[in-house]
Amino acid sequence: MTTTPRSGRLLGGRADADAAGEIGLTVHDVARDLRRDVADVRLPLPVDGAAEATASRDRLLAQLDEHLLPRLRELSSPAVVVVAGSTGAGKSTLYNSLLGEEVSAAGVLRPTTREPVLAFNPADADVIADGPATELSRVIHHAGVPRGTALLDAPDLDSFDQGNRSTAHQLLEGADLWLFVTTASRYGDALPWQALSRATERGASVAMVLNRVPKENLPTIRGDLMERLRSHGMTDTPLFVVPDVGPHEGLLDESVVAPVKRWLTMLAGPERSRAVVVRTLKGSLHALPAWVTTLADAVEHQGEAVDALRRVVDAEIPAARKLARDAVLAGVVAGASVESRWRELSGTVGIDRITVKGDRVRSTRRRGRTRSAALDVLRDDVAGAAARTLTASGARVEDRLRGVLTGPTGPPGGSHVTPVEAERVAAREAAVPATVAAWTAGGDERVTALAAAPSAPVAAAAKAFGDRGLATLLLAAAAGSDDAVRLLGRVVPGGLADDVTWLREDLAARAETVVDDEVAAVHAALDAPDLADDAAAALRLRLAELRRLT
Repeated sequence: MTTTPRSGRLLGGRADADAAGEIGLTVHDVARDLRRDVADVRLPLPVDGAAEATASRDRLLAQLDEHLLPRLRELSSPAVVVVAGSTGAGKSTLYNSLLGEEVSAAGVLRPTTREPVLAFNPADADVIADGPATELSRVIHHAGVPRGTALLDAPDLDSFDQGNRSTAHQLLEGADLWLFVTTASRYGDALPWQALSRATERGASVAMVLNRVPKENLPTIRGDLMERLRSHGMTDTPLFVVPDVGPHEGLLDESVVAPVKRWLTMLAGPERSRAVVVRTLKGSLHALPAWVTTLADAVEHQGEAVDALRRVVDAEIPAARKLARDAVLAGVVAGASVESRWRELSGTVGIDRITVKGDRVRSTRRRGRTRSAALDVLRDDVAGAAARTLTASGARVEDRLRGVLTGPTGPPGGSHVTPVEAERVAAREAAVPATVAAWTAGGDERVTALAAAPSAPVAAAAKAFGDRGLATLLLAAAAGSDDAVRLLGRVVPGGLADDVTWLREDLAARAETVVDDEVAAVHAALDAPDLADDAAAALRLRLAELRRLT
């Protein structure tokens, strides 16, 4: 295998070991960047395939963290051979027999392998790389391990202890080679083939030990197992058969494990073990593009779901804005509370008992200040009625959006982008009073503008009610108080109808803004970076780099 430094593409030709030094230099940066971009992937919308893609992302991160990146950083470290398998397959007995010494617990109690054991030749002590294998295991030096390899006894893959199962799978992700142990009675179980499929998926090297095989059944069982391996695309997988030696304690006879030991010895030596490492790295690298493609496709599927959600939301906007606007323009904002307050003020301070001579109202300034102060409570009632109208408009929109996004016919992922109801209530409670305050301030500004170019009737009305009181009458009329409209018509020719209309239109526009705020809350969720149109761009870039490398 050779490497072209400019492109980093791995080509067949020289021995794998010759490229070991260069492979890390050409691939490590790409793998590191890939790891960063994969870790950044989020699939928040619960659309079809999202959960599976998230699990695949987590496995890809584990593969990068526990095998590929550590290996690319330190290619001279011994090749890690993990002895793995199901409960009772005889892994620890085989492991001890290969070393010629009982260093890992073996017996009838389950699970026997509670603590992983990693053994390597003392001569490799200066090059052993730290990683999951060293961090999770009891590490020993043992001369029985061929130089350039490290032999690891892992917990049972199907251990009833969750911690043991998790450790076993983590160690397998970090292995250079799997020595998978099964038995004549259990090789057809689903677990071995699930584990072997994971190995094939990530490009790991695998060998299999078929343990406890009765001599009379050997041809049939071996033939069936070989056929299964071929059907799983594992034609070149080395297969070692250990005959059934009956009940026994301690180590297996040397002759029984000799084929496996010879195979391990063939892998021994720095150059040969590095060739195993590089072959596994090549397998891992060749497996990455399909893995990353699937993940990038899942990210883009999220974007397609966002487009569908956005169309549903945006389709609701015109009708929602019209409904909110019409609720104001219908002139019914004031309601019963304002009418009741008007009757009270009419009876207590005679708010509408005024004298009009010619085209202007007659009043003293002192009397005007009294009316202005009395009208403050009416202003509060008008503001409260406007706030309730705007709040109701917002709540209707929220309910409608919730219905179209999460109902039976809603698009996939709608529940994720629908705001929390309590949060929207709090947001409206915070925003609507400020919106209404700005509207009432607009009434004061209209009176200020009238005073800048006063007519005699307007000046007289401002004297009779005060500037603030006159603005309150304008606001009440805009909110739909017929009493306020009639009074303004009495004190000012034309009743300041243009100003009333302007204030009513202004409140209608602010009602539309409340609608827009509800829509914006959904849009904010849809505009999250994880759901952006280019969210998969980084993965596609890494994919292009991987394809150039492989």
